[in-house]
Amino acid sequence: MNGNVSREAVLPVESLHRKEHARHNRIRKLKLALEGYLFLLPWLIGTAVFMLYPLGNSLYMSFTKVSVATDGSGLQYDFIGWDNFKYAFIYDNEFPVDMFLFVREMFLTVPITVIFALLIAIMLNQQFRGRMFFRTLFFLPVIFATGQVLTALFDQGQAKLPFADQYHIADMLYEVLPVNIAEVLVELIGKFVIILWFSGIQIILFLAAFQTIPASVYEAARIDGVTPWESFWKITFPSTVPFLFLNLVYTLVDQTASPFNPILKFISTNMADPETGFGYASALGWLYSVIILIPIVLVLLAAKLQNKGRR
Repeated sequence: MNGNVSREAVLPVESLHRKEHARHNRIRKLKLALEGYLFLLPWLIGTAVFMLYPLGNSLYMSFTKVSVATDGSGLQYDFIGWDNFKYAFIYDNEFPVDMFLFVREMFLTVPITVIFALLIAIMLNQQFRGRMFFRTLFFLPVIFATGQVLTALFDQGQAKLPFADQYHIADMLYEVLPVNIAEVLVELIGKFVIILWFSGIQIILFLAAFQTIPASVYEAARIDGVTPWESFWKITFPSTVPFLFLNLVYTLVDQTASPFNPILKFISTNMADPETGFGYASALGWLYSVIILIPIVLVLLAAKLQNKGRR
């Protein structure tokens, strides 16, 4: 009986200790969480002030006609519903055409930029003298390629291949190919140097992907008599597919913020136009964002499906 009494007396004490320990754990976790939120606080404030508020304000302005108040009190907002969006597709003669041309160019330049970066990364991954120098050389445009520098080069005609005009390649393409295909290729040749300048980050990412493949895998493949061509398609390429999708998303986003983007220039022009103003420019910005998000979401979905297939 004494044993039962002592056991019954000990149980509440153990329960009290467990509760006290759990309370201390909760307090410790709360302190750690507060420390984390304090570190995040500058970012949260910056995101709210410089990103979320402007986004919400531009969304509101896209449904209004913004004009300067006659009494000098500032901007006046007149709610007009979906009129700005309707005007962009029904009455505006420039935006749909510019948007179509930009999307067409994007679907051409994005895969070419990624493929070019993959080929250059394969070459830079080989063992040869001066490899680090050439890696640095291909990354230098990322450091120096500001919008002003690229615009100046483009205006001076330095974006074209030097021999394109010398050998009249454009004329030859128009002679042997349909006009639509020739126009795309001529435009691509005219921006080849720009594509080269926009491929530095992608090259670095592909090089990082190659470093994740163990050298023993290639050694075992060589022992089994696998050719370099088979080694690329059976070992290298499957291992770099996640980085391929990453580069596609990065290149898509990079193209949308390019200084040569005609849509951004068109939106900026409408911001200063007293007839359209901030309201119509905001509507164009949201339309542009939604259209650009479509291919990005498709690439992310394809990456997710590919990742599930590998599992």
